[in-house]
Amino acid sequence: MIAFCIKKAFFDLWDNLLVIALLNLGFIAIFALILSATNLLAAIDTFLVAFLTPTLAIMGATLYLGGVSLATRDMANYETPEFREILRYFKQALPVSAVLGLIYVVQFFVTSVAFPFYVQIDNIFGLGAIVFLFWASIIWLLASQFYLPIYTRLDRSPKKILRKCFLVFFDNTGFAVVMAIGVVLLSAVSLPLAMLIPGPAGVMMWLQSGFKLRLLKYDYLEANPEADRRSIPWDQLLFEDRDKVGKRTLRGMIFPWKE
Repeated sequence: MIAFCIKKAFFDLWDNLLVIALLNLGFIAIFALILSATNLLAAIDTFLVAFLTPTLAIMGATLYLGGVSLATRDMANYETPEFREILRYFKQALPVSAVLGLIYVVQFFVTSVAFPFYVQIDNIFGLGAIVFLFWASIIWLLASQFYLPIYTRLDRSPKKILRKCFLVFFDNTGFAVVMAIGVVLLSAVSLPLAMLIPGPAGVMMWLQSGFKLRLLKYDYLEANPEADRRSIPWDQLLFEDRDKVGKRTLRGMIFPWKE
């Protein structure tokens, strides 16, 4: 399943390369505006800037990714969203993505303050608090990968989405780790390419493609409640998606006349 997920995400990205690049340009523009605004405020109050910069950066990124998540959902479903649909998506996703952004902001400031504080406490209590905060942050970051994909495919209530994030994570821990590794690798590849490709939109495409395929497991278990959860017939479940992706290769993609 993981091997096909990588292939599907790659070709979903390739088939929508221009749209992905344009979405990433919007992301870059938002960050440029935030940096410009905070640089102007730096001359007035450096403490205010130290608070506003991460807050605006996190909120700006999360709010933008809310709309991108809906657009990449369509792409993962083998559809190409129109420009007017993408604009509507940003407005539609605003309330739900704002909740995620606020949680990330709180997490950032809590860990920024708490970690240094507990490091200074040279006893078992301080060590225990550090270990707890570390693993709580890791679990939340792994679970929160599914927040926007769940919003686009399953639920619109932030409370229910958060609950399902952890249900999906604890039921698919290995898969969540694989998805997180993919996020890190795609982000690393994006840096020398000025975040245009794959960029944040490419990362979201990866998460959408992976979550779309993972949901097939739950569709199967719902239809077959007596089935063994540890033995999912992925070859059978992935047949339709494999057929839609086709038997494309990297060589045929670059040199189609040689196929």
